[in-house]
Amino acid sequence: MAVHKIELVQENLIGSFTNEVTPIIKVNSGDSIRFETLDAGWGTGTNNSDRRKPFTRREKIDGGHALIGPIYVENAKRGMVLEIEFNDIIIGHYGFTAAGQYPNWQNQKLHLTEYQEIILDWKLDSKLMNGKCEINGRTFSVSLKPFMGVIGMPPESGGVHSTWPPRYCGGNIDCKELVKGSKLYLPISVDGGYLAIGDGHALQGDGEVSCQAIECPMEVVDITVNLIENMSLSNPRANTPAGWITFGFHEDLNEATVQALDGMLNLMGDLFGLNRVEAIALGSSIVDLRITQIVNGVKGVHACLPHGILK
Repeated sequence: MAVHKIELVQENLIGSFTNEVTPIIKVNSGDSIRFETLDAGWGTGTNNSDRRKPFTRREKIDGGHALIGPIYVENAKRGMVLEIEFNDIIIGHYGFTAAGQYPNWQNQKLHLTEYQEIILDWKLDSKLMNGKCEINGRTFSVSLKPFMGVIGMPPESGGVHSTWPPRYCGGNIDCKELVKGSKLYLPISVDGGYLAIGDGHALQGDGEVSCQAIECPMEVVDITVNLIENMSLSNPRANTPAGWITFGFHEDLNEATVQALDGMLNLMGDLFGLNRVEAIALGSSIVDLRITQIVNGVKGVHACLPHGILK
């Protein structure tokens, strides 16, 4: 199968999901794609001090995260599933995390709007796979687990769709489990798929509680795409090093939880031949529910079935 290299240039960037623009590339099922990304805020550089925004943003279609795309997948049809396998993810040299002041709902509830915004300056090391920042003269170090926050396709044909929420066809999923070695399964809602990817994270906790992870550019993202015709999905599903994952997205966290559980019951039926009540009975002992993120307007919940937990 072919390997495609996408250059980090103006014409390969977009800040929305849409099939109303010319795709930057056409690929076939089984092809691999290798590219570099800006940070979510359209920045790049070797550190936060020299971070710059070298590309012009178009008013209508570049209002969101900096994404590579759209990528057209030949023979992709509405109703199929697109498998995206993450072969490699290599971080850039810097990252940042903002917190406080901004009047989002959790800052208001926690009285953090009263604080001046701070931005943590992270120095990232792709060989040691650690990140360091300084707060009040004290250095903090973390081990990194990079992943892409935004992976998705337009939810319908026509129109320009925001990168901010997660949807059934992907988007701002922000799931920390989607690391190298993961396979993400997305329902295809428009012919050709029009896949776009960006929003690199060097590390994130479940919830992404400040509204940002360690936001960073990526030096390398390497994926393989495959079309799957015999899988029926209403929400994304993933096979990750941590286990099988099913997702739910809704403004109401309870509804997002139900969606994630519904997907897990279907998955356990597929894997083990269980009916729904058998699956939830067994799942109560082995399935973990996690809050993916609470900060994108539409909240995310993912259910995780760890590999090897059933003997």
